[in-house]
Amino acid sequence: MIRSLEHRPGLRIAAAFALSLLVACSDAGGGGTARDRVAAPEASTVAELLALDRPIVIAHAGGDFEAPHSTLFAYTQAALRGVDVLELDVMLTADRVLVVQHDDTVDRTTEAAGPVRERTFAELRALDNAYWFSGDTWSNHGLPDEAYVYRGMRSGAVPPPPGYSPDDFAVPSFREVAEAFPDHVLDVEVKVPRDSSGAADLAWAIEGAEVLADEIAALGRTRSVIVVSFDVDVLAAFRRVAPDVPTSPGLATLVDWYVGLPVEFALTDVVFQVPPVYAGVEVLTPDVVARAQAEGFAVWVWMDDTRQENAAFFAELLDRGVDGLLVARPSVALEVVAGRD
Repeated sequence: MIRSLEHRPGLRIAAAFALSLLVACSDAGGGGTARDRVAAPEASTVAELLALDRPIVIAHAGGDFEAPHSTLFAYTQAALRGVDVLELDVMLTADRVLVVQHDDTVDRTTEAAGPVRERTFAELRALDNAYWFSGDTWSNHGLPDEAYVYRGMRSGAVPPPPGYSPDDFAVPSFREVAEAFPDHVLDVEVKVPRDSSGAADLAWAIEGAEVLADEIAALGRTRSVIVVSFDVDVLAAFRRVAPDVPTSPGLATLVDWYVGLPVEFALTDVVFQVPPVYAGVEVLTPDVVARAQAEGFAVWVWMDDTRQENAAFFAELLDRGVDGLLVARPSVALEVVAGRD
């Protein structure tokens, strides 16, 4: 059921206005849009990124504990803070548009419900992708309405912060994000959605991977995108049509490598993207990190527990020797990395 935007609007508008002032102060620097003030990062290709002599910060979904998940607003905020890489998940809509979306359904972030694959891009784009954002969590549906400080900005019921528009709170397409941030490396995961029976639909994901390959080529982003998927078949399909785009190995390949089985990596595989813990086993030990790096791979870590999203744990991971932090709190990770210079 869609909840009304009109419930206690005064409190929500007041909270949004206060938050808008904070955002405006942090982004101060003249007129135009907020994205006009995004500076080019230190590295704009995957090769340049891997050559940096420091750890990097990757904003998971734009930093989904600090801004609404997978919105242009979140990616802009992360870029303004100075992250190195923007991470995004992609899947196809009913009319075969590649959109930035993590879940199979729109339930967790928007006012609607149901599978992404059953909606057209226009239908998805009309939704409020910041509807359930409250801060310090991906999505929490159990708070008072006034906690959702960006709710209504998509529709215009609440004014967006200076430098932003209602479209910055929509479900974006991959092309929109790629064009909005031409100088940032994009870390793109091809999702494998479920079909109506609940089974993983590899054919749909492979079609999405092929569309992604076409868009990367058309946008001239071959050197500035790295692609990953949990599924090795999806990755294999992508590599067949995009043999020059950097990739990360899939889950089965990484598990085989971890346990010491013979593994043949793709020539495009340059980064291991791994969690600290897998199936209850702490896999990211200093020895494992050193082994991966000795074999020529950078190690980027994505958090698999919200309790890991803090400065102390980020510092611990850097002590283990990891090369990148893929986090929901990029501002915290940036402070940790800067403090080690």
